[in-house]
Amino acid sequence: MRHFYSLTRPVAAVSAIAILALAAGCSEPAGTSMAGPPAVATAQTSSATKVKAASKLGDLSAFRNIAADVTSIVDNGDLPAAKARIKDLEVAWDSAEAGLKARAAGDWHVLDKSIDHALGALRANAPNQTDSKKAMADLLTNFDSLQGKS
Repeated sequence: MRHFYSLTRPVAAVSAIAILALAAGCSEPAGTSMAGPPAVATAQTSSATKVKAASKLGDLSAFRNIAADVTSIVDNGDLPAAKARIKDLEVAWDSAEAGLKARAAGDWHVLDKSIDHALGALRANAPNQTDSKKAMADLLTNFDSLQGKS
């Protein structure tokens, strides 16, 4: 009987590890089946891969919305108001830095440099609309490319 109890724990541990490995290794999302045509499965897989690849940083829509708002203000020629509004983007971006940078440091640096460029254009000693428009357009392009919209 003593021999039986000494085997119970290792067997239970190995079983638990095997179950967890099988659950983690399941590559098919719940509710899907490979019974369909291969073309459909391939399209679903490539679509899912594109979404995952496009959003390493997660949902950037709040940041992009502020940038779009700043762009609209710049387009209207109100550079002091744009300078004030882009401060909201800077504060939000800086407060989210730790979480975002850990997800995809390279993508984070691309956006951070683009945000810094836009901040510099609007905070210049004599900001001009042309430079500000270009910086904001580049920023929106970077947001869109990282979210898979371009």
